[in-house]
Amino acid sequence: MAEPATAPPSTEAERTRLAKRAAVASLVGTAVEWYDYFIFGTASALVFGHLFFPNEDDPIIGTLAAFAVFGVGFFARPVGGIVFGHFGDKFGRKAALVTTLMMMGVSTFLIGLLPTTNEIGIWAPVLLVLLRLIQGFGVGGEWGGASLVAVEYAPAGKRGAYGSFPQIGNAVGLVMSTSIFAVVASLPDEALFSWGWRVPFLLSAVLIAVGLFIRFKLTETPTFQAAQEKLEAQAAGDQVKEKMPIAELFTKFKRPLLLAMGMRLGEAVFGYIILTIGLTFAENYTDIPRTDVLIASTVAAALAIYTYYFFGKLSDRIGRRAVFIIGSVVALVVSFPFFWILDGDAVVLMYVIYAVGYAIGVGALYGVEPAFFSELFGTKVRYTGLSLAAQVPSILIGLWPLASTALFAATGGDPWPIALITAVCVVIGLVCAYLAPETNKADMNRIGEDEHEEAR
Repeated sequence: MAEPATAPPSTEAERTRLAKRAAVASLVGTAVEWYDYFIFGTASALVFGHLFFPNEDDPIIGTLAAFAVFGVGFFARPVGGIVFGHFGDKFGRKAALVTTLMMMGVSTFLIGLLPTTNEIGIWAPVLLVLLRLIQGFGVGGEWGGASLVAVEYAPAGKRGAYGSFPQIGNAVGLVMSTSIFAVVASLPDEALFSWGWRVPFLLSAVLIAVGLFIRFKLTETPTFQAAQEKLEAQAAGDQVKEKMPIAELFTKFKRPLLLAMGMRLGEAVFGYIILTIGLTFAENYTDIPRTDVLIASTVAAALAIYTYYFFGKLSDRIGRRAVFIIGSVVALVVSFPFFWILDGDAVVLMYVIYAVGYAIGVGALYGVEPAFFSELFGTKVRYTGLSLAAQVPSILIGLWPLASTALFAATGGDPWPIALITAVCVVIGLVCAYLAPETNKADMNRIGEDEHEEAR
């Protein structure tokens, strides 16, 4: 049931205070959820193959199986996006965000307690898959809601800057996950595979408690409250019969949805070669120590904490499309040299390419998405629209680490097919950004009415 509407803030100072609180709540909650999600990806590259899918003849086969489980979570994400998107559009953003955080936290903590295959046999990977599905279902509804809380509270002309806060939370989550795994990965293999890998998962309990405390203090956004009041007034006068959010989305916002999906595909495929695939390539086909790769990822993510905000703020000035296109060009330039540098065991250059690729390439793409995508959809379908735009491409994205690892195995570690596929997906995202309307001056309360039709 929806929470009662609260009175809108009466002064500019009060509006700014609430906007900052909402941005921080988005950042903290997103950091916790993505910490949970990223440690699974890192564990898949380093330990899950050995512990849950042991193969003494060829360790890469175990890694393939682990990445298959990693991909399973992505299949659950669109379902979570539909369910929580509907719930958030009908009844409010807050309850959906609290629920997603709880689901992610409990499932991640339980992964840290799982017995391995050597201890309970086939039930170990079965339970791992089940918990991964719960993770995916929860995170499917997380990003859209966190983005909306930041963007819909943002002051006029600052939606790009405020919308970058959930993305900053993503980078903070990555820094936390890779840094803690960099520590445990430095342990001797016996300690790492017995108890060390569990530490990052069990630590999530503390982070979840902090995230829930902050999210429980949220109130509904003024934009959502205004839409609810307008709908109630229309219903009282028998002027409109409310449609389900997903039905209205496909009726009025099909083109923006497809464009957002294309942009998300390019950004995420490129991002995962840095987040996960580069680690798998380095671990199996180069002499670069895994700790160096994890530290490089941590440094790049730490830089992205600043570049997400920079590019979000820049998009308020020069436009969302321009910033997204800048990021796409950087991603294209980096795709092939990224693997060449790793293949050459060039540790110093590896740090540079990680920083450029993630902090600038992903920084410009991912940093602008909350504001850009939010401004493509009307208020009553916005949660659903954002969630589907981000999560439907996740079906392909979730298979990407598995497919790339299979390509490595088939080609003996030749990275050019992965680099080529990455470049093609980035081009798709670039074209979609070019075709999308510029939205940074849009009135959030009127999107879906006359202004949206003009933008199209």
